[in-house]
Amino acid sequence: MKKTIFSLACLLGFALGAQAQKPDTARAVVHYKFSHLRDTAHRDKPYTENMVLFVGATSSAYKSYDRKLQEALMKKQVADQMAEQKGSGSVNIKITGGAPTTRNEFYQFPLQHKLVRKERLITPYMIEEPMPVIDWKISADTASFSGLHCQKATGHFKGRDYTAWFCQDLPFHAGPWKLNGLPGLIVEAYDTNKEVVFKFDGLDEVTNTPKTAAETPVPGGATIKLIGMDDDNDDPNVIALPTDAVKTTEKEFKNLEAAMRKDPNAFAQSAMAGSGGGMRAGGPGQGPGGGDQVKIRINGTGPVINNPLELPEKK
Repeated sequence: MKKTIFSLACLLGFALGAQAQKPDTARAVVHYKFSHLRDTAHRDKPYTENMVLFVGATSSAYKSYDRKLQEALMKKQVADQMAEQKGSGSVNIKITGGAPTTRNEFYQFPLQHKLVRKERLITPYMIEEPMPVIDWKISADTASFSGLHCQKATGHFKGRDYTAWFCQDLPFHAGPWKLNGLPGLIVEAYDTNKEVVFKFDGLDEVTNTPKTAAETPVPGGATIKLIGMDDDNDDPNVIALPTDAVKTTEKEFKNLEAAMRKDPNAFAQSAMAGSGGGMRAGGPGQGPGGGDQVKIRINGTGPVINNPLELPEKK
């Protein structure tokens, strides 16, 4: 662990000495067990999820680790069912999803004082905002997390009082979600009532990973793109804003959310039409229009949230 910390610190120092380049490359991958009491009527059943933070010299990306695993499984389900129903003329695909996962992602750019949130309403959207400024109070208290020597800090953010433990041996000014601004990586954090907890679950060294296909292959040379899912066709350790996302404002995004809630089916049809399709396989001579007609049904319902992550400030 000490060797890893030294290597990461050297890499960071070298990168900061050079001109900032984009996209950035992760120097560390941090895992968190995220816990959030979403529904106060069931305090014994907080929402939990495995999250991951990719930390580079000049930026970071916070995403759901569980969602990435689920999407890989769903794509395999589609490929298997397409193979089984090849040539039938009407291909019905049933995707069995897992538990609901976090759909948004957060990209921090400390040197530019900028934070970008990626959301998805079938179509991916990007919302830019100033980097949150948290007035941290650093104390002399220390603790160890899996061999990482950490120091305690407290601060108020988005209606909650947080305790954060940061590691100065890992000199990244980043943390999970929107938390940032300490002289070291935020290893663990939680609010006073522990209704929101980012529990440290390990630190990985970055390794080269093979590229994954952007589309699920269909027998006969066709491909099908899964609407509403991410298509990671690049190294996941490369931190870069999504190129397929539509830039919007918070107000415009809330209007889109309202439209989706009002008529989910019409919203989905409009979004899929705007994406250029993707719900029909393009194999020659199969089904009307030269492709098997594909119907995809995804099971699942939205969560109950009466205790949001961000609370209104008390006046």
